[in-house]
Amino acid sequence: MNLNTIVEVKRPSSSDQIGQWRDGYAWLAGGTWLFSEPQIATNTLIDLDGLGWAPLTATADGLEIAATCRIVELHDFKGPPEWRAVPLFDQCIDAFLMSFKIWNAATVGGNVSMSLPAGAMISLTSALEGVCTLWPRDGAPRQVPVVDFVTGNHANVLQKGELLRSIHLPASALSKRSAMRQMSLTHLGRSAALIIGTAGDDGRDFLLTITASTPRPVQLRFAQMPSADELRHAINDRLPGDGYFHDVHGSAPYKRHVTFYLAEQIRAELA
Repeated sequence: MNLNTIVEVKRPSSSDQIGQWRDGYAWLAGGTWLFSEPQIATNTLIDLDGLGWAPLTATADGLEIAATCRIVELHDFKGPPEWRAVPLFDQCIDAFLMSFKIWNAATVGGNVSMSLPAGAMISLTSALEGVCTLWPRDGAPRQVPVVDFVTGNHANVLQKGELLRSIHLPASALSKRSAMRQMSLTHLGRSAALIIGTAGDDGRDFLLTITASTPRPVQLRFAQMPSADELRHAINDRLPGDGYFHDVHGSAPYKRHVTFYLAEQIRAELA
């Protein structure tokens, strides 16, 4: 879509060139949402491509994912053999509702910053205990876990003009066993529930991450693998009936039922 309100596109080569934030400014990474509908309040785009951030940086401590990393770049990442949770990358990417053009343009940071319940990169990075590095306009960088970054449907902790720089996935989370389940009302439709579990070899440190069926990610951690009843009670205690997200892609009671059903499948697979 042509954005006829845009009067300037800034292409900084360093963050120092961005300067003071003004009303009407918007960050541009992949642009798949920006160019999907009119942006009547936006008159200036700041293109992040010129900053030249490395899409993926793997170290002994884990994986650093730049906010500008394209979905296709994450899909092509293999990682060391001890990072057994890397197959989750492709599984979550496959949960996207997107064409090949979106696949090659959309960014990880864009999906997380949109903060929609069915944001598959939110599901992935929160399940793998990701931590966001944020650059405020005035002040030192700050770090926020992905599970706390999203605060609701299309809502997050970003302040005015603040930029999501990267997401770090720790090696400890990438090394765990994993299982994922996803449900949609229609074939290849938007996720009504996307649930991920990770656990150590002996069932310790079982972490269940519930997304899409809830307005924001919800996590439950257990020192040892819970029983089916323990898991069900824990979900019920954490998520009352009105804690589920109701939209055209599924009613709240449907999403609640699917959440319990898929969570038990994940628990049984990893037990």
